[in-house]
Amino acid sequence: MTVKAENISKRYFRKTGGANHFYAMNDLNLTITSGEMTVLTGRSGSGKTTLLNILSGLLAPTEGRVWIDGTDLYSLDDKALSRLRNEKIGVIPQGRSAIDTLTVMENILLPAKLYGKPFPAEAASRWMERLGIAHLKDARPAELSGGELRRMAIVRALSNSPDILLADEPTDDLDDENTAMVLSAFRAAAHAGKAVLLVTHEKDALNYADQAYQMESGKIRPLSY
Repeated sequence: MTVKAENISKRYFRKTGGANHFYAMNDLNLTITSGEMTVLTGRSGSGKTTLLNILSGLLAPTEGRVWIDGTDLYSLDDKALSRLRNEKIGVIPQGRSAIDTLTVMENILLPAKLYGKPFPAEAASRWMERLGIAHLKDARPAELSGGELRRMAIVRALSNSPDILLADEPTDDLDDENTAMVLSAFRAAAHAGKAVLLVTHEKDALNYADQAYQMESGKIRPLSY
């Protein structure tokens, strides 16, 4: 599985100010492949989340293309794009993504239920155990801490066994022990054949990376580490 961003630009228009538009990114190229964990660092506002949203099918680029194993992501209609995202891409967003009326386990299994896929209950239990939230499977999101909610979102993405994992600051609410646990889980997923992109400020993530980049003003460059 290969995800390739080819000459990606994202332009936004301003209602006021000098220039009537600005670029969140401009002519960017990036390839992530199965079996590798790619780490992308950079300051807030540098364009990291915009890039992740474009790669995940959530935000169309102004120019350029995103290819997933030869499929032009943004040539698909909404229904086909939604199915591809559900089947192949696991997204761990930066914000809260739990449904309060469901239990932790029900939240984790929800993507499979929406598309009539077999419930990955065994994988869910295994990842919950590995990330230290197995005892919370029957709890409601309101009963969880910020770090526990974050790990629930990570388990949900991992359990549904996507080919591509895109994670936006997944260790933000975690202490050092749980951060190491999560980074190790992502590395294991990559080396089991997933294509993993981790957007993070966490310097320790570089110790787990197969390739690393830094983003500045909508441009990326390889990072030595």
